[in-house]
Amino acid sequence: MTDGLEADVEGTDEIAERRNDLAARVRAHAGEIARELAVLQGGDYGQETFDTDGGSWTLKYEAGDVQYLRFDPKSGSETYVVSSKQPPEPEPLETAMDDYGAFVAAYNEYVRSFDGILEDVPDEFPTVESTAELVAERDRIVERIREVGNAMAAQLHRYDGDYGTYATTVSGSRWELKWDGDVASYLRVGGSDGIYLLSQYGPPPAPEVRRLADDVPAFVDDFNDHVDDLEADLERVSFDGR
Repeated sequence: MTDGLEADVEGTDEIAERRNDLAARVRAHAGEIARELAVLQGGDYGQETFDTDGGSWTLKYEAGDVQYLRFDPKSGSETYVVSSKQPPEPEPLETAMDDYGAFVAAYNEYVRSFDGILEDVPDEFPTVESTAELVAERDRIVERIREVGNAMAAQLHRYDGDYGTYATTVSGSRWELKWDGDVASYLRVGGSDGIYLLSQYGPPPAPEVRRLADDVPAFVDDFNDHVDDLEADLERVSFDGR
């Protein structure tokens, strides 16, 4: 009854070693394909599927390395030839490797399909118009608005404290000047979602400056009327040019 316990047990170390060696070589070789695909596609990650007579191969890559290489034969179960988990069983690996050469050939054909694709693409383009003159004029106008905004801020600081806001309506839009000391923090037109003619972040778009600049004198006039109403000893402010 103990004869079976005395029988020799066949070792699998040699098979596992050969399997692991083959899987490592496939990973290295498929890694070359992954890097080439990443370069071709212009991204750090992606996947491509290649069809062969024996089935289909899907290569997924990330950061130029293989995430997995999956073989889905026309008959039988799919096999992850390369994966982040354990290597495949020897028999499915052998089946997949019988078709591996066809997979590489399909990849090579895929790359060759792009030959000449950029030959007729023009590499000369129209001259780009400079915005330098427009920007310089925009900045000149904004700087003039900033000067008048700071002048208002200085008067408001003298009369109404270290910081605050002054608001009025011009041409149906709300104009709001916020001051901090003698400096205008911002001048906003149109409420909380409006255009900042003055801000700490940068100048507004030139079309908005053009649209709103004509209303700056009216804003200044309203401010001066406000000063007159206060009957305080504050200096009037003028805006005499744009």
